[in-house]
Amino acid sequence: MQGWKPVIAGTLGPKYLAIAEAIARDVASGALNAGDRLPPQRMLAEALDVDLTTITRAYGEAQRLGLIEGDGRRGSFVRSKAVEPTGIPYKEPADAGMNAPPEAADRMLEKAFGASATQLLSRVDGPAPFHYQPRGGMALAREAGAALLRGRGIPCEDDTVLVSAGGQHALHAVISTELRPGEVLAVSAFVYPGLLAVANRYGLRLRVIDSDGEGTVPDALAEACVDDSVAAVYCVPTNDNPTTATMGADRRAALAAVIRRCGLKLIEDDAYGMLPEHPLSPLASLVPERTWHIASVSKILSPGLRVAWIAAPDVAAAWRLAADLHETAVMAPPLNVAVIADWLQAGTFHGLRAAVRAEARARQTIARAALRPGSFHAQDEGYHLWMPLPVATNAAEIVNALRSHGLSVVASDAFAVAPANAPPALRISIGGSMPRDRLERALRLLDALTTPDVTRKIALV
Repeated sequence: MQGWKPVIAGTLGPKYLAIAEAIARDVASGALNAGDRLPPQRMLAEALDVDLTTITRAYGEAQRLGLIEGDGRRGSFVRSKAVEPTGIPYKEPADAGMNAPPEAADRMLEKAFGASATQLLSRVDGPAPFHYQPRGGMALAREAGAALLRGRGIPCEDDTVLVSAGGQHALHAVISTELRPGEVLAVSAFVYPGLLAVANRYGLRLRVIDSDGEGTVPDALAEACVDDSVAAVYCVPTNDNPTTATMGADRRAALAAVIRRCGLKLIEDDAYGMLPEHPLSPLASLVPERTWHIASVSKILSPGLRVAWIAAPDVAAAWRLAADLHETAVMAPPLNVAVIADWLQAGTFHGLRAAVRAEARARQTIARAALRPGSFHAQDEGYHLWMPLPVATNAAEIVNALRSHGLSVVASDAFAVAPANAPPALRISIGGSMPRDRLERALRLLDALTTPDVTRKIALV
C-alpha cells in the first residue's frame, strides 16, 4: 500500500488526527487490510505537503488505537485482527431491542480503553477514578466536555456543563428539575421511549406537533403555543430516533426563532449529533439561553460507557441539575469519565468516532443493497432505519419472525405517543456486534417479509 494516501481535505482539527481518522476509516471499510504496509513517514509527509512530525504523531495515534504496528526499519503495518482471549466465556446477551452503535474494527474501543485506564491508574497526579466525585461531575471531564461543546458552537463553560450517567439520566434530571406535573411538553408523534417513560413518571401532558422529513414543523409548534400552554419542546435534531429525520440549517433557525418568541424551554437530545463527519450546528448554538443540551457518548461510541454531558442555559440551572444528578445516581462511573476525558485531550475520541462512522456507512451500504429502494428512511452515517408499512400490517409478526435471526427490530407502537392510532412501521438497528454477512442475510429476509404480497398475508394473521 505504498500508494495509499489519506483523504483529509475539508476535515476540522489537527491534521495528525485527521490522518489517524483516515486510517481508522479505511481499515473499517476494507480499503486497508491486515498486513498492508503504510507509506514511509517521509514519503507520506511529502505527498500531503505536511511536516514529518505531523505524520509521526498520526502514526503514533493510529498505533495507540491498535490500528497499526511498527516493525523497525520495515515500517508500519496494519495490524492483524486480535486473537480472542481465552478463559471464561462472556455469555451475557445484549438487549436486542436497543439501538447501539456498530462496533469499531479490530476491538479498537476495548484496546483504547485498556490503554487509557492503565495509564490513568499508574499516574499519581491524575484524577481519582475510584473516589466519590463532586456534584456535577469530575472537573476534568466538565472542562473537556465544555471544550467539546464549544467546538460545536454552544456557548458554555465548565460551570454550566455537567456530567451524567448517560443520556437517560440526563433526561430524568432535566425534566424533574425544569417541568412540573400537568405541564405540556411538545413532541413528535413518534419519540424516544425513554422520554415517554420519564414524561409519564412526572405526569407531563404530551402535545403532538406535526413533523415532516426534517422533524418538527416550526409553524405547527407556534400554532400549538397559541391554543395550549406549551412549556417546553423535546427534539432529536440529527438522525431522530426512530424516524431518522434530520433538521437542515434553515429548519433549525426557524425552530429556534419560535422557541425564543414563545418563551419555550428546549430539551435538545443530541444523541447522534456528533457522529456525522460534517455535523450541523446544534439548536443550543442558536438559542442557548433556553436550551438544555444533552450530548451522550452512548450512541457515538458505546452504551456501556454511561457518560453524557448536559449544557445548561445558566449557572443556576446547572446547580439544580447537579443536585438531581447526585440524588438519582450520585455520579457517572468515574473511571469511564476519566478515560473519556483523556480520550478528548489526546484526540483518541475523534479516532474512535471516525471508526464507528466508517462502520455505520458500510452497514448503510449493505442496507441499500438488501432492501427495496424507497422502502425505508436512513441517514448515511447513522445506524438505524425507519420503515413505514402498509396500513393494517401486523408489525409484531414481522418482529417475531426476525427475532431468531438476531436483527434488532422494534414496532412503531413502542415509540408512539398514541399507540392505538400509530401507523405501522419498524425501526431497524443495524449497529451492534452483528457481523456484516449476518446483517445482510437478515436484511434480505426483512425485505422478503415486507414485500406487498407478504404484508397482505401478515395483515390477516
